[in-house]
Order: sequence, then structure tokens, then C-alpha cells
Amino acid sequence: MGHHLDGKSSIVPLIDRLNKYPIGLPDTEKLRRILAILFTEEDAYVASRFPLTEATLKELGRATGWESDRLAQQLEAMAEKGLVMDTTYGGKTYYLLMPGLIGFFEFSFMKQRSDLPVAELAQLMTEYLFGDPEQRMGREFFASKTPLTRALPYEEHIPVSSQVATYESAREIINTSGYGAIGMCYCRHKKEHLGESCAKNAPTREICISLGTAARFMVRRGFAEYRTKEQLLAILGQARDLNLTHITDNIRHKPSFICNCCSCCCELLGGINQGFPMGIAKTNFTLQIDSETCVGCGLCKKACNVTALELVDCDNGRKKKQMRVIADNCLGCGACISSCPTQSLSLIPAKRPQIPLKKKDLFKEILKEKKRLTPFVIDGIKKKIRSTLKMG
Repeated sequence: MGHHLDGKSSIVPLIDRLNKYPIGLPDTEKLRRILAILFTEEDAYVASRFPLTEATLKELGRATGWESDRLAQQLEAMAEKGLVMDTTYGGKTYYLLMPGLIGFFEFSFMKQRSDLPVAELAQLMTEYLFGDPEQRMGREFFASKTPLTRALPYEEHIPVSSQVATYESAREIINTSGYGAIGMCYCRHKKEHLGESCAKNAPTREICISLGTAARFMVRRGFAEYRTKEQLLAILGQARDLNLTHITDNIRHKPSFICNCCSCCCELLGGINQGFPMGIAKTNFTLQIDSETCVGCGLCKKACNVTALELVDCDNGRKKKQMRVIADNCLGCGACISSCPTQSLSLIPAKRPQIPLKKKDLFKEILKEKKRLTPFVIDGIKKKIRSTLKMG
């Protein structure tokens, strides 16, 4: 646990550094308390000195002024807590400072922690994310033109005439990931510490899927457990049985996770329900209701995870009520379709903005929209110069 609640010397530079990410953390007293719990004074100092891209131990040594043994031990402890990600390739270990969201906020509740006051942390995070009347965190996370995350459609409900790209298919994302793991749902685990439970009875454990390099890190650090492709695909089936919505990175190339989300627990879906309908990129489909067969029973509204359906009066004289789609809210995921007893719901194609190719493209787009791109570009130039000098 941190020990700098009164001393702001390390917290302020840490917040400044975190706010250079595409999704920053608006500065409040609650945020400072959260960071003081998660970061020791030494953690905060090292984190504040991180470049915007991954760095080697030697590069971080220059940035912090620490000798390598001390710094390596500190980074090891930070990786165990999910504050940094360490990966090895080409014979070198690289470190990346995790953002707050999606990042160390989630990792703090993705394994059992005896080193944290989890009940207090759960309350603080909930109040920080949703208790601000100015919705500063909501605007930071959800108000960009380019969302950080996107929904995936239920493939069994996609029209036969529609061609589905690989990146739209949850099954294909898993099949081509190369490595996958299953872990604890941060949102539901956090709610458990608030004395609440999921209204859809969705599991807290073994429900969130991580993929690729991120999954390898999470397994190595105890945040997830390796699973075969077949086991991960079975998790997708379980999620669909519970009418959960699949959410992934808003990129086409190698997404790093698939979360299976409900309206009552998920903070991503909560953003839409809190007034940010464009906060998650929608699928290339939207919901259509057959007005001739819909009986207005409301079961689809109950199954929907983003308040995209409403009961309205009919004007045809044959029946009093029927369901209507709130187009701006509908993610086009299809989670509601199986709940309809009259088979009145279907997905139809919808024109959507192009999805960024890779994570760096996504980050650049969001940073540009927030007018924060310059530090990212400068950091990249410096790294190229250092690399050129080494080669020379």
C-alpha cells in the first residue's frame, strides 16, 4: 500500500504522466487516494518517469537515475501488481506503464489481493467513475469521436447474406490469437466488495478473455489462467446463454481481450447508460423489430445491456404496445434476440466508421481528437534518434 497520502510530490507527476495517455485520469481527491493505495512512493516516482512507449531497463535507468539492480527489483514488484507490463522479445525485456483504464484499475481486482484495502478501493473507484456530477471521467473515457472499445455481434444472428470480416467474429479473434487465457471480471469482483451481485447471474471468475501478448503477461503474473481455444470458445457460448455483450479493443489487428459484459456491472456499458451512447463502437449491424409479430412483452428490453429498447404505444389499432429500437444506443450485438418469444428481432447491416487497424493507430486517433498527440510524436522521435545513435 502507498504511504504518501499527505505528500503530493510523487502523486502529481504520476497523474501528469498518466494524463498523456489517450484515456487519462481527471485529477480529484478520490483519484489521489486511489493512486496512493495502489502505488508506493517509489512506484509513483518510477511510473512518472516512464516514456509514452515501452522502454528497456537501461532506458528507464537513465530516466530515473536509479542503478539497475534497484530499478529491476522495483519494476518486478510493479509488474506483480499490474502497474507495469513486462514482455521479452529479441532477447530483451521491455516495460510499459499501464494506463489507469483499461489498465491498473482492472488489474487491481483481477486476482485476490491481501495487500490492498479492497472494500475501500471498490467504493473509491465506483465514486470516482460514476459519482462525479460533472462526469469528468465519463467525458474522458467515452466522449472521443473514436471509442477505445467496440462491441462484437452474435454471429448466429448475422444475416446469411452478410459477409462477416474476421475482426467482427469473436470466434475468429480467438482462433487467430495464438494464445489465450481466462480471468476474473474486474467489474463484478469490485461489486462483490460493495455487497452487490450480478442481476444476470453472470460469473465473476473465468469469464473475461485475454489474448496474445497481454494474456501471456497476465498468466505469468497471476491475473489469468491459460485456456485452450476450445475452452475459450465454450466461454463465449456461456456468455451468449446469459445474454452478455462481447466487447473488445476497437482495432482490427490482434485485439487483446474479449470481455463478456452485462448492464448491471460493466463500467463500459455503464457509460452508455449514463449518457454516452457513442462511447463504445457499434458493430456493423443494428437491431430490427418486426412490427407485425412483436407483442410488446418487454423480454428483449430486459435482456438488452444498453437500454436500446423501449415500449411504445401502437397506432395501428390491432394492439396497444410494441417495442421500439433506440438507434443511437443499440450496439448491434444481438444479445437480446434469443429472448424474443415471437422471433420478431433480427440484425440488419448498418454503415459504421472504419475501425483502426492497430492499437497505435487507435491511440494516435484518440490523442489527435483530444489535442494530445504532440508528446506522443516527440516521444517516438526521441526513441528513433536513440535507436539510430546506437546503430551508428
